[in-house]
Amino acid sequence: MKITEIEPLPVAAGAGAYLLVAVHTDEGLHGLGEVGMRSRPRTVQGALHDLADLVVGQDANGIEHLWQLMYRGGFFPADRDVGAAIAAIDMAMWDLRGKALGVPLFELLGGPSRDQVPAYVHIGGADVGEYVDNAHRMLDLGWTHLRLSVDGRTDPIFEPRQAVRDTLSVMHGLRDALGDDVELLVDVHTRLDPPDAVNFCRETEPLRPYFIEDPLRSEDPEAYRMLRQRTGVPLAAGEQYTTKWDFRPLLEGDLIDHARVDLANTGITEGRKIAAMAEAHHIRIATHNPLGPVCSAASAHLNTALPNVSVQEQLRPHGWDDDPLVQAGPVVSAGSVRPADLPGLGVQIDLDYARKHSAADQLSAPPRYRRADGSFTNW
Repeated sequence: MKITEIEPLPVAAGAGAYLLVAVHTDEGLHGLGEVGMRSRPRTVQGALHDLADLVVGQDANGIEHLWQLMYRGGFFPADRDVGAAIAAIDMAMWDLRGKALGVPLFELLGGPSRDQVPAYVHIGGADVGEYVDNAHRMLDLGWTHLRLSVDGRTDPIFEPRQAVRDTLSVMHGLRDALGDDVELLVDVHTRLDPPDAVNFCRETEPLRPYFIEDPLRSEDPEAYRMLRQRTGVPLAAGEQYTTKWDFRPLLEGDLIDHARVDLANTGITEGRKIAAMAEAHHIRIATHNPLGPVCSAASAHLNTALPNVSVQEQLRPHGWDDDPLVQAGPVVSAGSVRPADLPGLGVQIDLDYARKHSAADQLSAPPRYRRADGSFTNW
């Protein structure tokens, strides 16, 4: 089965867009993948074009070989934006393998370790009362793992100390209103410097968060050693990483409790290796997945097969039943996700719809935050 084409498919999704990838073959089958890093859209689409030059004409069954070829074939390491493009192609080739053999992907990854994958959804609000109301709406739907973020007060101004105070107030309000049976997950989104991160993590300890995600920037994983020594809250990190080498310091140093593997950034070939490294250190996989049906399905398949899973991010509480693009996809129910009982990833999209609703111009840079003094800070 030879690869004949790598087709990028930027498709409108709400105010933004998915960047899906279809890998076509000479046997009439196509596999689907999804790109996670899209904040430099021309860069990642250029990477897909360059990678196509490497893989078109190659045997689609040689998944490990093709990963090595794509990652190492340009001599310089192909991480971050290029790594996310590799991830999408890799994901699509695993989809192809399952379709060619007529089995769901999780069967190729060792078979099921669980019946369904625990999942969490996002909540937000303008004040404590609105957060509590939104949380109750999710609880009424059966979701018991709820994620909130450390947000600034006036977009695009982000003042860390004010954000910390506001978020702590929200967390106290949620814990008081919801009790102890609801899990609260907090995404810092790399917005805090070490002193504020230490303060925030220590102040959250009595509130028993499920984990604090990305409290520090990702460029220096050794910084987590300092934080680990100063707080007892569970820590999660990794969504900006694309390789096992990126994750290695966090895992081998036992610096986190949950590895935030994003399969649209690592691919399945690399993602399962990271998960194995994490298992050796009793670290659980909490897949990062603020994306579309393809990455959600890939995450559900890998998580179904893995022994060391904590929770999967699920952006859409109701799944994709109302999406005209998606003809079949992962099954989303209250508090969990499971793969569709179909070959490969179990995702079927209307390719003609995707091509007619191309949304390349909706792939754009993320918001850019600054502090009150005008200095740049992470979104």
